[in-house]
Amino acid sequence: MSALADIQKLMEKHGVAAYVQPVHDEFLNEYAPACNRRVEWLCGFSGSAGSVAVTKGACALFTDGRYTLQAKNEVDGTLYEQHNSGVLPAEGWLAEVLKAGDVVGYDARLFTRSMLARMEQGLSAKGITLKPVANLVDMVWKDRPAQPASPLFIHGAQYAGQDAVEKRAGVAGAIADKGADYALVAAPDAVCWLFNVRARDIENTPLLLTVALVDAHGQAELFVDAARLSAEVKAHLGEHVTITHPNELEARLVAIGKAKQKVLCDPQVVPVWFTQTVQQTGGGVVEGQDPCLLAKACKNAVELQGIRHAHVRDGVAVAKLLCWLEKQVGSREVMELEVCEKLLGLRARHDLFLEPSFNTISGSGPNGAIVHYRATEASNRALQAGELFLLDSGGQYPDGTTDITRTVAVVNSSPEQRDRFTRVLKGHISLAMAKFPEGTAGGQLDALARQYLWQADLDYDHGTGHGVGCFLNVHEGPQRISKRGGDAALKPGMVVSNEPGYYKTGAYGIRIENLVAVVETHTDSGGKRWLCFDTLTCVPIDRRLVDVNLMTRGEREWLNAYHAWVLTSLGEAMEPDEREWLEQACAAL
Repeated sequence: MSALADIQKLMEKHGVAAYVQPVHDEFLNEYAPACNRRVEWLCGFSGSAGSVAVTKGACALFTDGRYTLQAKNEVDGTLYEQHNSGVLPAEGWLAEVLKAGDVVGYDARLFTRSMLARMEQGLSAKGITLKPVANLVDMVWKDRPAQPASPLFIHGAQYAGQDAVEKRAGVAGAIADKGADYALVAAPDAVCWLFNVRARDIENTPLLLTVALVDAHGQAELFVDAARLSAEVKAHLGEHVTITHPNELEARLVAIGKAKQKVLCDPQVVPVWFTQTVQQTGGGVVEGQDPCLLAKACKNAVELQGIRHAHVRDGVAVAKLLCWLEKQVGSREVMELEVCEKLLGLRARHDLFLEPSFNTISGSGPNGAIVHYRATEASNRALQAGELFLLDSGGQYPDGTTDITRTVAVVNSSPEQRDRFTRVLKGHISLAMAKFPEGTAGGQLDALARQYLWQADLDYDHGTGHGVGCFLNVHEGPQRISKRGGDAALKPGMVVSNEPGYYKTGAYGIRIENLVAVVETHTDSGGKRWLCFDTLTCVPIDRRLVDVNLMTRGEREWLNAYHAWVLTSLGEAMEPDEREWLEQACAAL
């Protein structure tokens, strides 16, 4: 309670009636280093999306549908009201509890213009305004961990498929086309992609937490402590990349402003602190999409080949885990955390494995209904006969990032479980088999995955698909598949997940997730290109949970063909007993 009281005192000092603290950090990271997990430190919520709003008389936590159950388990409900942000966002709640003339404080380093626009829209009708202030959580967080400072390492051309000089030339062209002098690259994954470097500033994602400036001639400035660069990395970056300490970033932006130069900034990813600093000193801001965004999302041929190799390699580890699991649960007690440890060990057998791509979700029975559940010593429970077990995991390899979910029956299953599983599977197959014209956005395809659940008055409260990076973020944009929309058109080379699900609170969760690549099928007589999905993930789907009577002939054929490919791809890497299990798991329906 003392931290909240201290923040409320600071609010009065800064002349604001409320303060909003988002989960994400200065780099808009889904996963942040310990020093930037401000919401978790403040209230205990460890999810990757949400915000806290503090007023003089009340506090509230806002999370999306993935985290409503998790928030109830982690956060003191007597101190924080808890709301689904899809129903009541922070600005809606503030409009209810504040009065006309009140001011809401925010940290300009944590909000983009598009984020602020949404908040302003929700507050302006009530006569409530926004004001940038210092980060009030940082001011009361006395034992805050140190900033990460991991060494940089090179992401070689054998994985990247394109030289960094070529990438910067493409960015320079976009800058010139927009009439700007510089582009601010503010997303860490874009920085890493642009310079073909990686670091380990956060867990599970090989990111360097920094920003960069690129000019219209392809010269670049990377804001990083030079002590983090080896001689090899310095040589890789070359003479056209200037290394500047992050402490000098503000002075550099001020200098650009005073020189009356223009900076290209993406309002979706660049915090307003950057644009305010440039504009307040006389410079100009040109709004436009980050020139790295689509180029990074549309993987080149080398990247796609590596991603395919990574998925087969990862599939071996997951299939071995499922084989082991099936043999163990019938004879002894198996705990959720034990499964996490076993899977990590199987992945780590391969020299190219770096780390998981996110914290493994190992949810048995009711824990599987918590969409982003993370097993702890306190919540760890045994897999029990008659329950479902949901395992969502992934790996980081230099040639690709993986993300896979499998739901399996523990010994036996009920008719209801098989019905729900089969409806999820039918939606998964419908999306996997989709063919669509170029220009189609993911939001236009989302209903394909939900249709069979909707027929039974069922649904799930998360997106159907997210973009995936290449040895970068397991969640990347702009591509996504969601009923809440997704304006970005799907393009060849993009990698996206296909993961419909169903969750029965207190009982079980079901999710079937494969990653797919967008590929071109053909060009029709009118010159229009047609696209489809090519499945990358290579692991059996639990046939024991399939109600064959609900499946069409085409759906059975798809599943049989998928399993035939899985058997061919993984078979040689299996031990004899594992091969026998795999053959049964991949048998035709």
